[in-house]
Amino acid sequence: IGEVVLEEACRQAKEWHEQRPSDPPAVCVNLSARQFREPGLVDTVAHIIDEAKLEPRHLFFEITESTAMSDALATAATLEELQNLGVRAIIDDFGTGYSSLSYLERFPVDYFKIDRSFVAGLDRDPGTEMLVSAVIRLANSLVLKTIAEGVETEQQLDRLRGMGCDLAQGYLFSEPLPAEGVADLFCTG
Repeated sequence: IGEVVLEEACRQAKEWHEQRPSDPPAVCVNLSARQFREPGLVDTVAHIIDEAKLEPRHLFFEITESTAMSDALATAATLEELQNLGVRAIIDDFGTGYSSLSYLERFPVDYFKIDRSFVAGLDRDPGTEMLVSAVIRLANSLVLKTIAEGVETEQQLDRLRGMGCDLAQGYLFSEPLPAEGVADLFCTG
């Protein structure tokens, strides 16, 4: 199923690029722990992006922090191979696992995605704001960008902007949409 999802995501991304060649969007695909550990993953990815005629820099993979840390050396090697293809990576659910800071700096990733539980906590718990701010500063020190997931209120967005968060996603911007609805956002957004 993971391979079919990847094929469809790349096909759809290529279609969006043809609709919007001056500012082509990137597409993010979640990889399960099993899929990430699959022998031949990099060859499969190379084949799929070649078949779709998609520029690799427009494809991001999201792997959870716990997946990344389950075998940090293998993760670093796989991420490096994907990076050599031109594909980019995001550590998803950052802050919910058990990261070793010594490995985080070795992972060739582009973003930390701040888990929605922390974003929701911005409205309820002052301590959460300190944690989110620390994650953003850590990412900055590693020359990475941050994405906050689960943003639902203007107040959350304002706080995240004030902390220097780079990107945000959530219901504040849009509910989940079919591909046609996403294309309509490109025209209006």
